[in-house]
Amino acid sequence: MQGMTSANIGQTPNDLDAPGNGRLAHAPPNHPPVPRPKVGVVLANLGTPDATDYWSMRRYLSEFLSDKRVVDYPDWKWQPLLQLIILSRRPFASGKAYRGIWNTERDESPLLTITREQTRKVAEGLHAQYGEGVMVDFCMRYGNPSTDSVLTRMQAAGCERILFFPLYPQYASPTTATANDQAFRTLMRLKWQPAIRTVPAYFEHPDYLDALANSVREAYEAAETPPEVLVASYHGVPKRYLLEGDPYHCQCQKTTRLLRERLGWEEDAIQTAFQSKFGPEEWVGPASVEHVAELARQGNKHIAVVSPAFSSDCVETLEEINEEIRESFLAAGGERFTYIPCLNDRDDHVAALLSIIDNELSGWM
Repeated sequence: MQGMTSANIGQTPNDLDAPGNGRLAHAPPNHPPVPRPKVGVVLANLGTPDATDYWSMRRYLSEFLSDKRVVDYPDWKWQPLLQLIILSRRPFASGKAYRGIWNTERDESPLLTITREQTRKVAEGLHAQYGEGVMVDFCMRYGNPSTDSVLTRMQAAGCERILFFPLYPQYASPTTATANDQAFRTLMRLKWQPAIRTVPAYFEHPDYLDALANSVREAYEAAETPPEVLVASYHGVPKRYLLEGDPYHCQCQKTTRLLRERLGWEEDAIQTAFQSKFGPEEWVGPASVEHVAELARQGNKHIAVVSPAFSSDCVETLEEINEEIRESFLAAGGERFTYIPCLNDRDDHVAALLSIIDNELSGWM
């Protein structure tokens, strides 16, 4: 097998009669073309509405909030409340939030713009290393491009092995698990299933931590005066999820500790908080919007906020943190608020993603 490349994994050298023509050797003349086998890499992100109008927002929110991984109440109890009450009002408020951050030049959400650019850079890195035997794309759990459409297209293009990479550094049932669920649903209906691997939580990966620490250092060096406290704000989950075995809360706390150790800071220099509370249940805390106000009341005049759970800036960071949480801090007596952007398509972040992918492709490439 020495000398085999990713372009002919799974086939003997004589299976295809001429490079690139897709014609099986010894096949009858009317046999349909067969694509050369490839390895697929899919970057998966949360999702985005197609537009900010009421009906686009309603479709997106209905798909998102109907996911049992996100809201696990029984349908008889949840769906009437969701469809008749929540979705009659929430699309207006959510649409307004999205319009405040919308990429008007491309008429799309920042999350879509950033994920596409991350994918382009990852594809360049993988093609430089492995050539055309690898196919790279991205999908969204909710909205477009859908997980089903991307995986189906990859399988049809000859991807016999697919690495599915949820872009969530910490594992959580409403993020990582639901992304994987959707990939598995696609496999359930395919006649010819590709082999698939899923990438686990990567918050401990040294290259990810280096990129995160670099982003903090750069923000502090650019500030006229250094912030007194750094708040690591993670998307929240109901406390019940923690008690039922979801490791997300623990992984967030560990991410903060590892970041602090990377930076060489004292323990009280970084604090952990959680945002985006929804519904009547008790959520893990403290709540970011309340915590920053308390920091201001304690006399802190300048704080910074970073979002280690988000790989790309989105409505939860650009609108909720940089507007709502900022306003809470300033209204309580704070004077300066520094938002540190997500890692997005930074070169060191892309290098971290490539390192993780390279490890997970072991034995395939």
